[in-house]
Amino acid sequence: MTLHFSVLASGSSGNAFYIGSDKQKLLVDAGLSGKQMENLFNQIDINPNDLDGILVTHEHSDHIKGLGILARRYQLPIYANEKTWKAMEGKIGDVKLGQRFMFHMETTQTFGDIDVESFGVSHDAAEPMFYVFHHNGKKVALVTDLGYVSERIKKTVENADAYIFEANHDISMLRMGRYPWNVKRRILGDLGHVSNEDCALALTDIIGNKTKRIYLAHLSQDNNMKDLARMSVSQILEERGFMGNTSLELYDTDPKQATPLYEVS
Repeated sequence: MTLHFSVLASGSSGNAFYIGSDKQKLLVDAGLSGKQMENLFNQIDINPNDLDGILVTHEHSDHIKGLGILARRYQLPIYANEKTWKAMEGKIGDVKLGQRFMFHMETTQTFGDIDVESFGVSHDAAEPMFYVFHHNGKKVALVTDLGYVSERIKKTVENADAYIFEANHDISMLRMGRYPWNVKRRILGDLGHVSNEDCALALTDIIGNKTKRIYLAHLSQDNNMKDLARMSVSQILEERGFMGNTSLELYDTDPKQATPLYEVS
């Protein structure tokens, strides 16, 4: 098996992403309880004992809820940038010094046979960053929790084989929904989350001839629906000529159900 991955969980209630190769198995974020995380790994037949480390994107609870538990239970190293480490203090319990590692923003670290490139995003956290995974010419980009997609990000993630990309909300549902205005303003702002429409427009700038799969991620349980997100994104991609005779496909993600393990070929 070469590069393979699963979106273990994605949504406002919890996020986790698994990616591995023949020599390395990595988890990005652990935003569910330890028991829920173990259940998700069971769904894709991966043993958490085989993990080599956990990468952290930022300190929000839907990304680190089970982080400390998993790290302690399976003796896993955690990688995060300095400001995120400081922001996680008191949220993940006691993590031994020997399990704490630094991963600076806008750098690349090699884990076995996977090169992991970090990039900063615009979000209301201490120093949020996401990742692009490189292995044998294959490229997988994880892009969620950002208020807008900058030109720098587009350049970093362009022409990936697969994207896990945020389609957080339908703008009309959010505007008409029950959230107080200050929360709506935060979500719609530059430090919030990307809408279905903005997701699609960003994708039209970055999809390349290698791109085969797009997983729509981090959907709001109150302000979006899987069918709506898929329809909104595919409509714009079709209008821009991206969904014609190509092998490009859109996939759903779920807050409680892992996507089937996919091998990037």
